[in-house]
Amino acid sequence: MATGWAPDGAVQDQIDDTIADAVSRARANMPQGESEAECRECGEPIPEARRRALPGVKLCVACQSERDSRPVFTGINRRGSKDSQLR
Repeated sequence: MATGWAPDGAVQDQIDDTIADAVSRARANMPQGESEAECRECGEPIPEARRRALPGVKLCVACQSERDSRPVFTGINRRGSKDSQLR
């Protein structure tokens, strides 16, 4: 239920937009093009099965896992609360 000036369904619209943005960002970050034979970060060989499964891969599993474990800040604040803007 919306309150104030927000129309009915405004909260769900924000949720839908946040999910759509996350999907778009994930698709944009997917590797493209020719796969590397060796990892760009550590120089270890990238297994053939990984290169076939994920065209355009540039990192080995270990380096990609380490990179994926880092926190990602999107910079989009849909909540509008003061506390969320201070992060």
